[in-house]
Amino acid sequence: MAHTVLTGDRPTGPLHIGHYFGSLANRVRLQDRYPTYVLVADYQVITDRDLPGEIQRNITELLLDYLAVGLDPAKVTIFQHSAVPELNQLMLPFLSLVTVSELSRNPTVKDEIAHSSQKAVSGLMFTYPVHQAADILFCKGTLVPVGKDQLPHLEVTRTIARRFNERYGRVFPVPEAMLGDRPLLQGLDGGKMSKSRGNAITLSATEDETAALIRKARTDSERLITYDEENRPQVANLLMIASLCLGRPPAELADEIGYGGASALKRLTTDAVNDFLRPIRKRRKEHDEAEVREILAEGNRRARERAVVTLDEVRAAMGF
Repeated sequence: MAHTVLTGDRPTGPLHIGHYFGSLANRVRLQDRYPTYVLVADYQVITDRDLPGEIQRNITELLLDYLAVGLDPAKVTIFQHSAVPELNQLMLPFLSLVTVSELSRNPTVKDEIAHSSQKAVSGLMFTYPVHQAADILFCKGTLVPVGKDQLPHLEVTRTIARRFNERYGRVFPVPEAMLGDRPLLQGLDGGKMSKSRGNAITLSATEDETAALIRKARTDSERLITYDEENRPQVANLLMIASLCLGRPPAELADEIGYGGASALKRLTTDAVNDFLRPIRKRRKEHDEAEVREILAEGNRRARERAVVTLDEVRAAMGF
């Protein structure tokens, strides 16, 4: 089956190795197989915070990361939500297809509200899944690479597509989730790896910065290194990071370290990460802000062209 892929990120800070193994590497593979749209979800930054932060700087850094890992703007359409007003026009009919109770009991929305930095929950937070539905359906997206935590959002999109088709006639495909097969990496402090928590190895970090971060990573007091996700999660996480970078099983790496302890584990992980990221960091330096602006302008133009066609179809189907 021919697919159209929609994926993307909120520009809230630099991307890290969790993003790389969780989604970026997969996007690079998909761009050679299917038409792919990569969304810079800038409007979504303000769903859970009062201010967007250094939004233009973050967008530039995000695109530099995309180019560094191998996303090719000749193959993928990279665009900003805020540059395609038709996406927000699609949101209005989509909102009429879901109930307030369906939105309020969405588990991902509940989690985002719990971790929101806003003093009060905005109405935009509740429309977040419908926002995403417009992002996916404007290009007739059929394949959406997501993590498990995003499945409830995608289910809202699927519901909207089905209900629109039932009420007004078939316009939209019902998209499918594409779950990654990579394990979820923890942050170096044992918590969720996050751009905002300072516990992640960013793709743009220097080798010295990477080494300093890994030196501070939590482990445990046992000298013998073993791969035990349940009982030694922080040791297991470092082994998994090294494993993904080296393409070798984590248990095999643990056996090699043996009684070398945490210091040997951290040395191995540091070398593995720096060796792996070296070509990515080199490619990043080959691009500049002027090139990023040109890529985004062209991507915005192509995305808006596609969105206008879809919006016209929606208006016609609804009788406007």
